[in-house]
Amino acid sequence: MSTVGTGETTSTDVVVLGLGVHGSAAAASLARRGHRVVGIERFAAGHARGSSHGRTRMIRRAYPNPVWNPFVAQAYAAWEELERESGTTLVHRTGGVYAHEGASQLQGPDCIALVSPEEVAERMPGLRIPDGYSAVYDPSAGVLEAEAALAALRSSAAGNRADLRFGERVEGWDTTAHGVVVRTDRGEIRAERLVVAAGPWAGSILPALAPLVEVWRILTLTVAPGQAVATPPQLGSFSVDRAEGLVFGIPDAAGNGFKLGIDAGAVWDPEVPVAPAAPDEIDGMRALMSRYVPGIDTSATEAAACLYTMTDDKRFVIGALSGTPEVIAVSACSGHGFKFGAAVGDAVADLYEGDPRTDLDFVSTARRGL
Repeated sequence: MSTVGTGETTSTDVVVLGLGVHGSAAAASLARRGHRVVGIERFAAGHARGSSHGRTRMIRRAYPNPVWNPFVAQAYAAWEELERESGTTLVHRTGGVYAHEGASQLQGPDCIALVSPEEVAERMPGLRIPDGYSAVYDPSAGVLEAEAALAALRSSAAGNRADLRFGERVEGWDTTAHGVVVRTDRGEIRAERLVVAAGPWAGSILPALAPLVEVWRILTLTVAPGQAVATPPQLGSFSVDRAEGLVFGIPDAAGNGFKLGIDAGAVWDPEVPVAPAAPDEIDGMRALMSRYVPGIDTSATEAAACLYTMTDDKRFVIGALSGTPEVIAVSACSGHGFKFGAAVGDAVADLYEGDPRTDLDFVSTARRGL
């Protein structure tokens, strides 16, 4: 079904605010099921102001709590379905090593405990972890083609007649007797439901969410592709948990280059364009690369900045708001949300259609008193 517009007033079934990975996935899942969707994105397609830009992300089954395991399985299945739909390879399984000081903190299907650096080296010869650390090896971990995945989600949404609008700014929204009205700089959109997947701007659009989230500036560094030491099977996805912030690495799969980042950063106002990496920050990440992947050539690098929307326990916030059930909040955040993108879209479509998705109670709005 097509969206019906009259002048500057549009009528639709669902408005999705934010077209990063989770908003795009929600738009795609809803449109596939025949619902009329209008997606609104404040910035141009391909912008670098939020959290969804860049070529690659990590995907893994290893998680601290088994409550995540079913949702992780849904994510893998949803990306496989999108691969079939798009005819594009989106996931490269490289295996992954996740290291912690002392006893390992992670579990997951088929994950294997590694109790010494020597065992880590046997599984992943290119990686060196600190003395006193143990790790978990996840054979299903790997690299998600983030840029291609985002394009595939938007193509799926548009191909199923979703109206995706870029460069359109939301000025406000209200509930009505029949749903919601969203006001933008181009007019009004009336709908049954509103999905807010606005990433770092979620708290400004949904004030009830603001006390729960904090926005951080995060940096990553990518080196030139084609280095054997950073290419599977020498190197897979990895993380090293440190007091100063978790270091994560994404291997050079499919010529994307080896990327390293730190899951810690300064609190940032998303209205201010994120500052690029300073020379001393780049030097610090180069040193970490050389420490954990000995022999890596860091002479040619590409630094990138992005925003993380963090919650105190790193769990998402997904679900309808109790006071305004016409609104579904989607803050699938805290530095590990991209890998769930396609499954989050399906969850939003289920919620819209009346499925309570009790399997996601552990990340629900109800859990947060919303």
